[in-house]
Amino acid sequence: MYIIVGGGGQIGYYVTKGLLTQGHEVLLLDKDPRRAHTLSDELGSAVLRGDACEARTLDEVGCSRADVVIAVTGDDEDNLVICQMAKERFKVRKTIARVNNPKNEHIFAKLGIDITVSPTKTILRLIEAEIPHHSIISLMTLRRADLEFVEVSVPSQSPAVGKTLAALKLPGECNVILIVRGQEYIVPSGESIIQAEDQIFALVKDVGETALREAILGTTSS
Repeated sequence: MYIIVGGGGQIGYYVTKGLLTQGHEVLLLDKDPRRAHTLSDELGSAVLRGDACEARTLDEVGCSRADVVIAVTGDDEDNLVICQMAKERFKVRKTIARVNNPKNEHIFAKLGIDITVSPTKTILRLIEAEIPHHSIISLMTLRRADLEFVEVSVPSQSPAVGKTLAALKLPGECNVILIVRGQEYIVPSGESIIQAEDQIFALVKDVGETALREAILGTTSS
């Protein structure tokens, strides 16, 4: 499998090294001549100085025969340009992009990038899962539908306690699909009354998650 990696930072280096170990044909592009030289000392001909954002560079390295293009620079705009050019101009079947700002993930999805990886979001999820207090935990991302499947536990001081689900006035971008109360599993309706320590499961978009956070936790911050 021929794989082009754009961006020779630490992630690009380790991704390239790992793919080479697996026996793939890999070419790492980095536009910084000193960085490219340093990387080539270890990775040899798998490294080339060049700007992966430039169509001419991608053409010269045979992007049209690449099976996968991976963009892992520290700049979301560059990663988007690399993947879009690979997909639209060179018809690369699979594009993978690093997304530094989690808020940009939906933009990448809408513009057809096949897979996005957000280190920031991954770390936040791990922290949220481990922190023993009430917070919204992302359980799954449904990229094609631009939805998150989330869980939140209702703290005793929540402004939602004692209110019906309808009274929370959650937007259409937040669909509460299940409430777990002890050993009881409740398919909620608008008349369901929220109780402390309920576990609420919902499908949300960005706006919906913000509204759910504010309604249950009393804060809009993430």
